[in-house]
Formats: sequence, structure tokens, C-alpha cells
Amino acid sequence: MKVQYSDQSINSFSGINFVFRSLRQYGIPQLVDNQLGARDVRAKFSYSDLIGNLWAAFLCGGDCAEDINEHLRPALSKVPGLKVANADTILGALKKLATPIETYTSKQGVAHQFNIATGLNMLNVKLLKQLNVLQSGQSYDFDYDNQIIATEKYDAARTYKQVHGYQPGIASIGEHIVYLENRNGNSQAKYLQEETLERAYENLFQEGITINRSRMDCASYQKKVVEVVEKYSRLFYIRAMRSEDMLEKINAIDQWDTVKIGHQQYQVSSMEFVPFKGERPYRLVVQRERIKDGQVDLFTGEFKYRSILTNDHTSTDQQVIEYYNQRGAQEIIHDEMNNDFGWKNLPFSFMNENTVFMLAMAMCRAIYKTLIKSYSKKLSFLKENFRLKKFIFRFISVSGKWIKSGRQYILKLFTDKPYHRLIA
Repeated sequence: MKVQYSDQSINSFSGINFVFRSLRQYGIPQLVDNQLGARDVRAKFSYSDLIGNLWAAFLCGGDCAEDINEHLRPALSKVPGLKVANADTILGALKKLATPIETYTSKQGVAHQFNIATGLNMLNVKLLKQLNVLQSGQSYDFDYDNQIIATEKYDAARTYKQVHGYQPGIASIGEHIVYLENRNGNSQAKYLQEETLERAYENLFQEGITINRSRMDCASYQKKVVEVVEKYSRLFYIRAMRSEDMLEKINAIDQWDTVKIGHQQYQVSSMEFVPFKGERPYRLVVQRERIKDGQVDLFTGEFKYRSILTNDHTSTDQQVIEYYNQRGAQEIIHDEMNNDFGWKNLPFSFMNENTVFMLAMAMCRAIYKTLIKSYSKKLSFLKENFRLKKFIFRFISVSGKWIKSGRQYILKLFTDKPYHRLIA
């Protein structure tokens, strides 16, 4: 085997040129700078430069900002219009975007730390609108959940899963995060959830986004939460927590229908129910299945019950249950954020700084999802359901170089894949 060397400047990640061309077409750099403001007059890089650097690192296969220093600087420096900074500058700018942590003390004397990050959350919604994912005047379905981010950071508290970390509240529309409010690991999902939801809904409302239906798990089964959700949503579906009063009424049901949900048969029924010892009745949709091991539950007998509280009086019992079950798609968002977009390895020591990183990477994922959906319509070697790693292998990792021909620069790619269709 013989080895030859060349001093030609070849970029192994030339696909990133198309990504940043698309970002400029969408007006994302201008949006970032308009929303976050100008940096110090002595600063060499704008916020759009530095956040763009972070996005580029992950879209080229890196898993931290330091990969720009170690591996990606030569490639990214060849992208027209992209000013490349070092990792310290990028992370330092993110730290400056952090907002103060707010501490609330419960009646039991427990201190709960929240980080709200209003400005970045507004930027996230505006970015989704700029990408045409959301449109003013349109109504969407809204999901909310809390996710544990396991981490041993300096200020991380112990979670109910007996690991240290954070437990952010995350709202999503479709496959996109539309609001993220960080809270420390010891803060249960139900604590002050109504205030978190009010802020999430208001962010969307200010941008002309209204909510058709909201779905939430049993941590949202609270009087104050239901009031907020009903205020901002036309319909809601909340997993109900079992109570003595509820079980008594369920046991009195004498009419059950057998339906197939997924690959399994269940018995379903619904009734009018007044929760929280209040006055207003809602619909309680109940699903039951026989306990398979034959053991009898002290409270529910031979059956296992699941219930959904809703103000939807039109859909069938089966339709309500099947719609609620679709909220499991939010687990895909959490998985991708953890494993593809850096949430599993947070860069900072403090929660409010990590909130900035988490929101920046939520925007990166929104950009990725939008671009691969658009690109896959023109390039047969891409599919819109590709995970980031496959997109990098199939699209970003292509050798190329910029050459000057006449009075213009041309991107010469060393491949037979039809990238030109993206600019046709």
C-alpha cells in the first residue's frame, strides 16, 4: 500500500453548507439577533454566530462545543458566512443568556428551584413560526409532561427516581418543543404546575397560536390545573388519579362495551363525574382489563382501571382513549433530545445555564426536523424519519471544496448524489 498526501483544502462535512444556506433563507440568523439583542461592541461574534456554531457542531456529528476546537474548525471555517469561534467563547455567550433561578418554598418548607427563561422560550416559538411549523391564527394540539434529566451537576437535587438531576416541564405541539421551564430534581411535576402551564399557554397566545386540545398525565389531575387548561384549550384530556369516590362510582357502572385498542381488547365506559369535591361535572372515560395473574385488588377487585377526565362529550369512549394514548409520542422527543441533541451531557454546572443549552438544542432539533422533511422531498437518499446520526452519514458527510470560476464561487462535491436539486 502506498500513501500520497495533498495540500488541497477538502471539507469532509460539505453538506453543512446546504444547512446554513437554508437557515439564511428562513431568516434564522436575523431572528436570533433581533430577539437576543446585540452583544458587547467589542465582541467579534453575534449570538447568531455562536448559537449557529453550537448547532453546526451537533449537525456535523459532535456531541459538545469542544468538538469545534478538536475536530470541526477546519470544516466549519469553509462555510460561507459562518464565523467560527472557539468553545470557550460559545459557552461563555450561552452563560450570559441565563436568567436568575427563582425559589419557591412549599407549605412543608421544601425549597423548589425554577428557571423560566422567558426570552429564549419566546425565541423558540418565533423560530418555529419562522420555519412555518407554527402559524398565527391556527389552532393546535398541546401536550405537557415533566422529564427527569439525570445529571450530577453542582446544583442538581435528588429526584423521586433516586438519581440527581433536573425535572423540566416540557410542552410540545406535534413533534416540536414549544415551551421548556426547568425545575430542580426535587420539585414534583404537580408542584405549581398551573403557573408553568399558564406561562406556556401565554407564550403561544402572544404569538397568535391557539390550542384545540390538551393532553396531560395524572400529575395534572388538579383543580387549579384543570381550570388553567380549560381556560386556554377547547378540549382537554387528563389522566385521572384514583380516589375512593371515583372507584365507588366506577363500581356502579353496569354497562361496558368491549373494544380493541391497539392489539388488545378492553372494556370501556364513561360517566358524569364531579372531581376535586367541586361542583362542575366532567366526563370520566374508564378503561378496564382483567388482572392477568388472577390476583384480586383490595379496591378494584379482579380488574385494573384507567380513567381519563375530559370535557369532550362528542367522541366515543374508544376515540378518547386512543387519542390520549397518542401522547406517548412525546417520549420520542425526550429520547432524541437526550441522545441526539446533547441533553444527556449538559455542559454547565448550574441549572439556569443548562436551561439555555437545552432550549438552544430544542431549536436545533426543530431546524433539523424541518430541513430533513424539506430535503427528503427532493433527495431520495433521505427519509424524513431519519435520526440525526443517519442524516449526518447520508447527507452531511460528503467531501467537497469551494472553487472560484469566473466571478463566482462554486461548491464542488465529490459524489454522484444529486445535491443540486436543493438549489434548483
